[in-house]
Amino acid sequence: MHHLSFFVIQADGADNAAKAFKHFQTMDQHDYADSELKAFLDGEFQRICKRKAERHPNTENAPTKIGRFIAEPGYDLDSNPNYNLFQRLREADNNQDYHSYADELVRLYMDAAAVRGGALIVVKATPHRHTDEPLLFILKCDFEPKIARISDEKSLISHVEMAISARNMKSIQYPFMPEEGMLEPWELKIHQASHARYFEDFLRFVSYEKAMPELMSEQMITMVHDYMDEKWQGQDGEEREQEAQRFEAWAASEKRELQESWTHQQVAAAAEQLVEQQPNLSVAFKLDGVSVKGPLSEFGRAIHFATYNG
Repeated sequence: MHHLSFFVIQADGADNAAKAFKHFQTMDQHDYADSELKAFLDGEFQRICKRKAERHPNTENAPTKIGRFIAEPGYDLDSNPNYNLFQRLREADNNQDYHSYADELVRLYMDAAAVRGGALIVVKATPHRHTDEPLLFILKCDFEPKIARISDEKSLISHVEMAISARNMKSIQYPFMPEEGMLEPWELKIHQASHARYFEDFLRFVSYEKAMPELMSEQMITMVHDYMDEKWQGQDGEEREQEAQRFEAWAASEKRELQESWTHQQVAAAAEQLVEQQPNLSVAFKLDGVSVKGPLSEFGRAIHFATYNG
């Protein structure tokens, strides 16, 4: 532990309209060693570092994502304001500077939509099990409603105001660590509940890779357009437009009926292109009450479509 700033966010009223924050304390390694926070947080840094993140997750709502700082072509990383703030925090060597930069970060966070009350903790620490470089951790614990503790013989229980828990903690780790000891300065890792978008909202100059289903759908649409160009050989007309609309509506639908529009060879070639990009893709389909699932790479090898008596 090098530095830690602890803030409490109050968000009240309809749509959390009345928002405010208060700085409670900024501490160094000596203060932290004697604080109650040590027992609360120590295990979290290891968990955050070890948490896996896919560059192209299987769902848009994946809780853990890899973000990349945005820079215009020809410009360096230090042209990104989010990166510059993170770097200032990583390089701060006294409590006063660290508190000043952490305060700047919290003010940015307060502008995000749907901010809820809770504790926001900005930490500079070196998890020596994983790296010898200092990392930045931004931790958000929402207030837990209806928390009670055993009180005394007379009242039995008392309500605890502003209770926080590490159970649903949201976190940012910077830099991202693709492998143990390897840091990627262009990237960070965020972890948040799937319905929350706090971190994506407040880090406005960070982009995220597309989820695998969206990526594969785009690739499929590209292949359909190539097929249409080859089939129609530059001819335009109502029939071509209707066919293109049918394909696009089919590709965008949640449940896709078998089309029987392409030959087996065309489908196998399309599957091969998708598998080249993502070897672990699966294929799943239903024939009446029978469900079939398997690796897409097995289509045309161990998995076949055929018709029998229509």
